Amino acid sequence: MAAAVDTAAVAGATGRLRVFFLPSFIRGHLIPQTDMACRVAAARPAEVEATVVVTPANAALIAPTVARAAAAGHAVRVLCYPFPDVGLGEGVECLATATARDAWRVYRAMEVVQPSHESLLRDHRPDAIVADVPFWWTTGVAAELGVPRLTFHPVGIFALLAMNSLFTIRPDIIGRASSDAAGTVLSVPGLPGKEITIPVSELPTFLVQDDHLSKAWQRMRACQLTGFGVIVNTFADLEQPYCEEFSRVEARRAYFVGPLGKPSRSTMHRGGSGNADCLSWLSTKPSRSVVFVCFGSWAEFSATQTRELALGLEASNQPFLWVVRSNDSSDDQWAPEGWEQRVANRGLVVHGWAPQLAVLAHPSVGAFVTHCGWNSVLEAASAGVPVLTWPLVFEQFINERLATEVAAFGVRLWDGGRRSERAEDAEIVPAEAIARAVAGFMEGGEQRDKLNARAGELAERARAAVSEDGSSWRDINRLIDDLLQARASGLPQMNSVQLE
Repeated sequence: MAAAVDTAAVAGATGRLRVFFLPSFIRGHLIPQTDMACRVAAARPAEVEATVVVTPANAALIAPTVARAAAAGHAVRVLCYPFPDVGLGEGVECLATATARDAWRVYRAMEVVQPSHESLLRDHRPDAIVADVPFWWTTGVAAELGVPRLTFHPVGIFALLAMNSLFTIRPDIIGRASSDAAGTVLSVPGLPGKEITIPVSELPTFLVQDDHLSKAWQRMRACQLTGFGVIVNTFADLEQPYCEEFSRVEARRAYFVGPLGKPSRSTMHRGGSGNADCLSWLSTKPSRSVVFVCFGSWAEFSATQTRELALGLEASNQPFLWVVRSNDSSDDQWAPEGWEQRVANRGLVVHGWAPQLAVLAHPSVGAFVTHCGWNSVLEAASAGVPVLTWPLVFEQFINERLATEVAAFGVRLWDGGRRSERAEDAEIVPAEAIARAVAGFMEGGEQRDKLNARAGELAERARAAVSEDGSSWRDINRLIDDLLQARASGLPQMNSVQLE
C-alpha cells in the first residue's frame, strides 16, 4: 500500500495545484464547470488555483460567479482565447445566443477550436486539465505534458449509462427508425435496477441517425475510459445504483461532486444577467403557490406551441412564472391577443434569462414545469421542488424517466400523443392538457403530497452530500488529493490509446 501523501506539504513546496477547466460553448456546460472550478478552489484555498478557459462572450457570463469566488479569497481566474470564426455574429459564442439555424456553427466551433486549446495548454502547462466531453483532443496534450486529464460530464449518470448501453444496439435502433417503427418501445439493456423503456422516437438523434455526435461518441468515450478520471455533476443518493455501475465500467476514477449549484438567493447573476424583479414578484405570492415554467437556454418552441402553453397556463387559474426564451418571443404573435392583460395579476413572463437557482429556492414556488435538462432536474431535486416533465431534445426524455420513475419526484405533464426528440415529428401539446396537468397538481391531493415529500427528502440528501464529510464533499477532496499525489509522484496521466 502506498504511503500517505502530505498534500499540504506538497502544495506548499511546489505552489498551488494549477487546474485548468475547459467548458464547451453551451451554457448548461459552462455554468456547472465554472461552479466546479470555484468549488475546488474553495475546498483548499491554500493548495488549489482554478483557471476557467473560455472565449470572451462566455467569460462575461461567468464573470459574476468568478468575482464572488475571488472576493472570498479563492484562487479562481479566467483565461480567454478567441472564439473561432465560423460565421456567427459578434458576441454569439454559445448555443443560447445562436439562432436555431446557426446551431450547427456552434458545434463546428467546438470542433475547430482544437489548435487554440493545444497551443494554450502547451504555453501554460497546467498541473491538471478538466475538459468538457467534446474536447477529446486534450487527452493527447495532457499525455504530452505528463499531467492528469479528466472529463467533466454535465449530464447525469443515469442518462450516460443509458446512452452508452443504447449505443451498443444502435444498428437495430436505426433499422427500426428507418422502417417506420419509431414508435417501437425499447428496453434499455444492461442498466442496474428496474427495467427502463423508451420509444425510438424519444431517443437522442445520434442514436437514430448519423450526425456529428454519433461519429465522435466512441472516441469521446475512449478518452473518458483512459483518462485520469471523470467528474460528474450529481450526488450519489440521487442516482444509486447507477453511480456504482458507472464507477465500475465507465471510468478509472469517478468523482460525483454535485449539486454544484446550491439553491440560494445569492445565485442571482449565475450564468447571466438575472431578472431581480421576478424574485420580488414571487415574494408577493403565498407559499408553494407558483408554477415555475422554464425550458432551458436553447431549445425552441414553435409559435403554435408557445400560444398553446400561454392559453394552458391561463386556463389553469394558477399563479405562474414563465421564462420565455428571447427567440421564442421574437414573433409578435407569440401570445394570444389580450393574454398578457388577462393574466397580469396572476402570471409573470420573463423574457430571456432568469436566475433559476434563486427562483427554485424561493418558498413561493410549488412546482417546476421543465424540459428535463440535467441541470434543471438536479437543481429541482436539490431545491425540493417537484417537477412536471416536458422533455424536448437529446437526453431529456431519459432524464424524465429518472425524475418520474426512479427518483420519483415528478410526473409527466402530458402523455396523450406522440412525443419525439425531433420537433417536426412531435404533436403539439394542447392547452387543455397543460391546464389540466398544472391545475390538477397545484390544487393538491395525494399525488402532490407524495411528490412534495419525496422532493423534500432529495433536497435534504443533496444538502448532506455537499456538507462537510458528505459524499460530494468527500469526492471533491479525494479529487484534490489524487491530483496532488499525481503531481508529487509524477504519475503518468493515461495509458496509450488510439484516438483516431
